[in-house]
Amino acid sequence: MGKNNNVVVGLDIGTSKVCAVVGEMTEQGIEVIGVGTHTSQGLRKGVVVNIESTVTSIKKAVEEAELMAGCEIHTVFVGIAGGHIKGFNSHGIVAVKNKEVSQRDVDRVIDAAKAVAIPLDREVLHILPQEYIIDDQDGIREPLGMSGVRLEARVHIVTGAVTSAQNIVKSCNRADLNVADIVLEPLASAEAVLTDEERELGVALIDMGGGTTDLAIFHDGAVKHTAVIAIGGNHVTSDIAAGLRTPFADAERIKQRYGFAKASMASGEERVEVPSAGGKAPGSVSRQILCEIIEPRLDELFELVQKEIAKTGFDGALASGAVMTGGSMLLAGAVEMAEGIFRMPTRLGVPMHVGGLVDIIASPVYATGIGLLLYGMKRQERTYFRMHDDRIFSKVKHRMSDWLSEFF
Repeated sequence: MGKNNNVVVGLDIGTSKVCAVVGEMTEQGIEVIGVGTHTSQGLRKGVVVNIESTVTSIKKAVEEAELMAGCEIHTVFVGIAGGHIKGFNSHGIVAVKNKEVSQRDVDRVIDAAKAVAIPLDREVLHILPQEYIIDDQDGIREPLGMSGVRLEARVHIVTGAVTSAQNIVKSCNRADLNVADIVLEPLASAEAVLTDEERELGVALIDMGGGTTDLAIFHDGAVKHTAVIAIGGNHVTSDIAAGLRTPFADAERIKQRYGFAKASMASGEERVEVPSAGGKAPGSVSRQILCEIIEPRLDELFELVQKEIAKTGFDGALASGAVMTGGSMLLAGAVEMAEGIFRMPTRLGVPMHVGGLVDIIASPVYATGIGLLLYGMKRQERTYFRMHDDRIFSKVKHRMSDWLSEFF
């Protein structure tokens, strides 16, 4: 990360692109000082399937970010997604030791909440407190110092496949990078594109990338539900490639340049040149036919998201509606189409809360990268103080006093 302790790097290893974002903590806030992107070739549906290709893509994105930021990158905060991600809610109860809630009581109740049977091939990525309850008084955000006899915690636990997380870490290590933390991508994106008011009132964050569509539902300022649907913008591109008999890379370019979410937005008279595979002469197709291929697949994807939201029981309680982000949402008309299917207010989410290279990063493509950066900044502040406080001697002394208090 260079010699400057204020520099943090977010690395978004996606199915269609790898993006490295370098940020610096200043008196004005967080300044983005470097961005690097490169096409991703080693991932499928958000999961690493070829380590060598992934390492090459990471190296190229990081080199570009280093050049722009003028610093060396050694440590990164990395995102994780994929169909293997599972989130569920849990509940823990403990007795308060000295009739006043201490940090130790909070740690114990979180431990009680996470004491659930998790298969050996999975690991816990996040434990996200939703609320604390002290003697039947619910809705407590910060229980420290409050009086009570019984402390309960409701938490949201996110788990992922051990091997998928290991392959991400391995890819970064081979690219000479240390991983400071692995973060669920929709939680990172939420850091970048949501406001505090939206989290309070209730909002569905939908991050639609190339290989996956990630969902996070917030209500009362806490995460209530997370899910990853293993379908994304690449499935639309695959339909175009098959329907127009053109290579995938050309189908992606045609989708970005000429695609609309709805066929009714396109003109039947306008023609689009379509390159053919195997060196044959290029053909052409009306723009309306292109959009007739895009519309049903996009419709299907949004319906799957709507079903996932309805499953949680929060679909009628999201006063802030939905926030759509991710590179696939750049398709003209996609937000309006989603709004019709979700039947709630829907907006496009672009990164906020940062300064610096704002003109470059003002796009849903960079939502996860910027979110990882913001998450890293918060974590680094905490770690920075912890390094000074948790000396070995004080740790041992604290443990001894806890042990003695169990008996006396």
